[in-house]
Amino acid sequence: MTNTLYLVACAAPPARRLTTPIRAAQAAGWDVCLVLTPSAHRWATEDPDSGIDLDELRDLTRHPIRYDYKLPSQDDVLPPPTALLVAPLSCNTLNKWAGGISDTLALGLITESIGLGLPIVALPHFNAAQAAHPAVKLSAATLREAGVNLLLGEGGFVPHPARQGNLDAYPWSAAIDALPALS
Repeated sequence: MTNTLYLVACAAPPARRLTTPIRAAQAAGWDVCLVLTPSAHRWATEDPDSGIDLDELRDLTRHPIRYDYKLPSQDDVLPPPTALLVAPLSCNTLNKWAGGISDTLALGLITESIGLGLPIVALPHFNAAQAAHPAVKLSAATLREAGVNLLLGEGGFVPHPARQGNLDAYPWSAAIDALPALS
């Protein structure tokens, strides 16, 4: 059986470094499939300075990169996941996910995966001003109660002051280390 990891990436600065978690997960034995939020896909296709090279990522994963729902008549192009890594997880997606909103492929997959009982690790990336909103604390508690391994706080991602994030400090390794052990 193949151990397939869906890496679900939101439009947040660490998305510029998606080769890092893909390579690390592959080295750990995962077959990685990449799913982008529509905003992350827009960064990749419309901003030449985004640092997101879809051709490179497609070659690295050896799978199509998904970002929107397929039509009912279309076949699935990705193998089913055995685990998910949601990183970087934006404040927007955190709150929509906790609310059960599935208006994008990325949200649909991660929302459904809770009900399927799949292991999910989520590594946020947003600033301290966003983290101070009362919805964030409630959303984090909701997702943790649902079984999501949300790496928010010490040992994971600690929100930074607004406009002072350090892209190189994003703890990709904490997320990879939190993935379930492969058998």
